[in-house]
Amino acid sequence: MDPEAEVLHLLGCRFSRVTLVQAIEQVEAAIADKATLTQSVGVNVDQLLKMQRSRRFAEIILRCDQITADGQPIIWLSWLFGDPLPARVPSVDIMDALLPVAALKGYKIFMLGAKEEVVHAARSNIENDYPGIQIVGTRNGYFPQKEERTLVEQINETRADILFIAISSPMKEEFVERNQTRLQVPFVMGVGGSFDIRAGLMTRAPRWIRHLGIEWVWRFLQEPRRMGPRIIDDLKLSRYIIRELFKRRDD
Repeated sequence: MDPEAEVLHLLGCRFSRVTLVQAIEQVEAAIADKATLTQSVGVNVDQLLKMQRSRRFAEIILRCDQITADGQPIIWLSWLFGDPLPARVPSVDIMDALLPVAALKGYKIFMLGAKEEVVHAARSNIENDYPGIQIVGTRNGYFPQKEERTLVEQINETRADILFIAISSPMKEEFVERNQTRLQVPFVMGVGGSFDIRAGLMTRAPRWIRHLGIEWVWRFLQEPRRMGPRIIDDLKLSRYIIRELFKRRDD
């Protein structure tokens, strides 16, 4: 989806230089094409750190067609390296922006991930919010790998245009990687905790907090046991940032 001039290379990741509006335009182009599967991924600090630690995970991410900055710290890093990205474009924002478009244009959606009761509640709330939207199937995110072929067949039978996946990294990326040649869906995207939000189990930070770039604080307050260790671990990215700064200075 991106010519080389429209990407930023940062700590081994290739970020798309897009605003939310441009990201949605790219998604619609992919849906209209239908010839190949287009995958979008939002990379945050946690995933960027995983890419430093795992070459295989990095290779999977880099094979994605659209890689957006899924967190303000990524934007800050782009400023630090003197090549700022135009905007923070989290996957949850792409999903939220796609829902009214899908309702208007008749795009079919399949929702994969989260617990059974969560994905069903999320579907019900989305259908209430966007009358006429076509959610053609749901499946919880708890299944053994041996069932994947059957699951992919079920997804394909719905003729979905969009597959939203709410499964933790790197499992969701690995699922798409294993099944990329079999999935007959034009657009696939991981959506993090979006199903929990749509189900009413969690709330997004107020806009002013998002604009300040500290939405992670809001998430920590809602899930301290899960987010606390993750935030501490994410601080380890600093060693890779320092290494990259010295490398660029020497170059």
